[in-house]
Amino acid sequence: MRLRAEEAASPLPPLLVQAEQLAGAVLLGDHGRRRSGMGDDFWQYRPVQPGDSRRMIDHRRSARGDQQFVREREWQIAQTVHFWTDRGASMRFASSDHLPTKADRARLLALATAILMVRGGERVGLTGGLLPPRRGNIQILRMAESWTKDDDTPYAPPEHRALIPHARALCISDFLGPMQELETALAKSADRGVRGVLLQVLDPSEEAFPFAGRTRFESVTGELAHETLKARGLRDRYLDRLAERRDALDHLCRETGWQLGLHHTEQSAQAGLLWLHGALGRRAGHAT
Repeated sequence: MRLRAEEAASPLPPLLVQAEQLAGAVLLGDHGRRRSGMGDDFWQYRPVQPGDSRRMIDHRRSARGDQQFVREREWQIAQTVHFWTDRGASMRFASSDHLPTKADRARLLALATAILMVRGGERVGLTGGLLPPRRGNIQILRMAESWTKDDDTPYAPPEHRALIPHARALCISDFLGPMQELETALAKSADRGVRGVLLQVLDPSEEAFPFAGRTRFESVTGELAHETLKARGLRDRYLDRLAERRDALDHLCRETGWQLGLHHTEQSAQAGLLWLHGALGRRAGHAT
């Protein structure tokens, strides 16, 4: 099985190597899982409380003073993290040959995050049930292989099927497509107790709109095109629409208990990964 998985992922060395290197640059903490309970690792000593059995008392620690102490162990519970990255054509945009496409950056951040989760003992998988959550390096290879496929539609709808109740989720996209399907996905996720992070990935030109004079705008698929002699005259209206979209995303996340982040492709991938690593362990809110 491992050989078949490795063969399937053989076209992916650059992505896998980059993701491994990126994940290795982030120091893994305990990922918010340190709670007292049944486990093998020592966590802390605490004073004896009513209801504790005599077998729980650590006599060596208690012998140091007049108070008796219990040796608590860490509760080792694996959590589940579902991943979704937008495969739509809009994600294949890059304004410069010196910048990665939005899709390349999204996949790199998603895979590196999955590697960190697996190293933390957690289960990772894809939304939609095609790749159920599992642990281990083979799962990472399968996820990497699945992210080699693109969708020809301008904006791929977010997948929300087969989410495990009370799991976490990471969805990465430019979120410039229709809002209705995203609203449905987050509402259904929230109904299952799933909380997570939306990371909006944008090219810097999409944020700054640095166009002037005669300009031809064309979608990645070539289906839509618009030519103007006064591109600068569109700037204010475009930026207003972009701000409205971000406000809508922020409101949606607040309503459903999710968290919103923003990443530009000219920023370092490590900065994006550090934010994601922290965000997946925090409560809902908004950050950029």
